[in-house]
Amino acid sequence: MITLDPVEARVVGALVEKQLTTPQQYPLTLNALVSACNQTSSRNPVVSHDDHTVDAALLRLKELRLVRFVHPSHGRSVTRYRQVLEEVVPLEPRQLALVAVLLLRGPQTPGELRTRTERLAEFASLEEVEEELDDLASRPEPLVTRLPREPGRKEMRYAQLLAGDTGAVAAPPDREVYVPEGPVEAPPHAAVPSGASLASQVAVLRAEVAALRRDLDEVISRLGGL
Repeated sequence: MITLDPVEARVVGALVEKQLTTPQQYPLTLNALVSACNQTSSRNPVVSHDDHTVDAALLRLKELRLVRFVHPSHGRSVTRYRQVLEEVVPLEPRQLALVAVLLLRGPQTPGELRTRTERLAEFASLEEVEEELDDLASRPEPLVTRLPREPGRKEMRYAQLLAGDTGAVAAPPDREVYVPEGPVEAPPHAAVPSGASLASQVAVLRAEVAALRRDLDEVISRLGGL
């Protein structure tokens, strides 16, 4: 199972995104890749990596055979970089797009993923998104995991597992705060499928603990306002 650190995950996600959205500028130079990693839009969290940090991640990704260096040719004067994740892990184009957006923006609902992959892939319906996510989650070595439902949310969220449980419990920046009217009940224990990878189990359990903590904070806040 591939395990990436946060910088490596951002680099792979940025390379996939640019490959699918701006193929005329791909493969990317180091400067272009640093800018893609540090974008303030379509990124969660927003980071500020320097050239050295990204270059070090590229060297590690090359060792993992997830990135190739394209040396200068045909009038180009600098080395460029391209991702080859789908050559190591079998991925259809739409699955590659979903994994990239999860790497770049953290856990998201199928509805959010359908909207945020519009420039990368085409999904005719929400059901098609869910089908691809279920396929990625049901593999012997799953690439995504479904997180427990959060209080106040109708849709389940999915998190990528290429970077372990990194960001698996982080809520998107536009998350609405939900304060229940009646007594707060602890969410049901998340079912961890037998045979799931350790990273998948940890992601699910940590998300459950985070949900319990949020409920406790809400109760304390309400009692303090009485």
